[in-house]
Amino acid sequence: MIVASILDDFSQFISNLSNVHLGPLLIGMACFIAYLSLRALAWRNILAAAFPESRVPYQQMWGAYLAAYGFNNVIPARGGDVLKLYLTKTSIPKSAYPTVGAGLLVEAIFDLCAGGVAVLFAIASGVFPSPPSWLSFDAVDFSFVVADGRRALFLLTAVAIGLLVIFSLLALRVRTFWGSVRQGFAVLEDRRTYFRRVWGIQGIGWLVRGTAFFFFLRAFGMPANVETVFLVLSANAVAAIFPFTPGGAGVVQALLLELFAGKATSATIAAYGVGVQATIAIASLGVGFLALVWVFEVRSFREVIERGRADRAAERDAERASERDADFADVSAAAATSAGSPGGTDDTLWQAPAEGRGTPPNATDDWLAEELASTQAEAEERVARRGARWRRRH
Repeated sequence: MIVASILDDFSQFISNLSNVHLGPLLIGMACFIAYLSLRALAWRNILAAAFPESRVPYQQMWGAYLAAYGFNNVIPARGGDVLKLYLTKTSIPKSAYPTVGAGLLVEAIFDLCAGGVAVLFAIASGVFPSPPSWLSFDAVDFSFVVADGRRALFLLTAVAIGLLVIFSLLALRVRTFWGSVRQGFAVLEDRRTYFRRVWGIQGIGWLVRGTAFFFFLRAFGMPANVETVFLVLSANAVAAIFPFTPGGAGVVQALLLELFAGKATSATIAAYGVGVQATIAIASLGVGFLALVWVFEVRSFREVIERGRADRAAERDAERASERDADFADVSAAAATSAGSPGGTDDTLWQAPAEGRGTPPNATDDWLAEELASTQAEAEERVARRGARWRRRH
């Protein structure tokens, strides 16, 4: 069903290809790459606030951002975000995945606000359908979720189980995990810095994105003005909620048919929807792949995945070695404590009776023997517990 719908829209795009104006199309493509570059700058500033002691290079953040966006336009369920997490984490010394992941949430704050404004504008203009009617759209994304109640229940259950598994795994180190997550929100602690270095840059990028869509509309013979640009932005904002197709193509196509009804023919609307999606996918994927080769010196997405696995394995080995070193250090400290020191506590206790402040030597000797035995027993118990934990882990 999904493939048939995409192929049908693609055939209409091919049939209208001769009517596409190349000049506005190239300008729109250049504006869209500029928009992604501004987003990458805001992304870099979020991470710079989260890792103030580390150098956060813009070149690597730009390469990771464009590669991930290009990957998202050909792979469903926003698989490119995983690529962005890995490339970003490996580019920043002493960084952590929870912190970088929290940065994604900080970045999404502006998108939620700007997308909400665009949708409210479209609804207020009277051309945008109300949210309950979205479920009746003939879109592969919507129909895939709501057409079959059992499928929707399965997806919800799978998401819930996935969240529980992630939480149970992270709960083993809750304190460290949440400390890393809070670090990712560091830029929000200084509102002036956030609005100047993140929100403001994202706002400029959003205007550049609107300019790109203006030229895309002109390239495909669609009505191009402020209102229609807002309608396109609102359609893309809703599509971000349903990432079951690359770039939310199905939702965008269905909404465009509703929004531009009476303003253009269905064939023109279909050609625009598929054409813009293909243009953005080709441009972002091409530039993203060049960024991988130029910035990260990799030749394929598969090599990135292999590097990620190797990096994760090295991190696990380092964590195990650190835990073993900590266990051995604790055992050594316990042994040293249990051995005692004749010139320290013992001398003080033996000197106390001569000064008239202590207990008789025999009583002190018995008390010291009991204390040493208790300390030795506690040390042996701690060593046994740590040994049991180490055996369970390995």
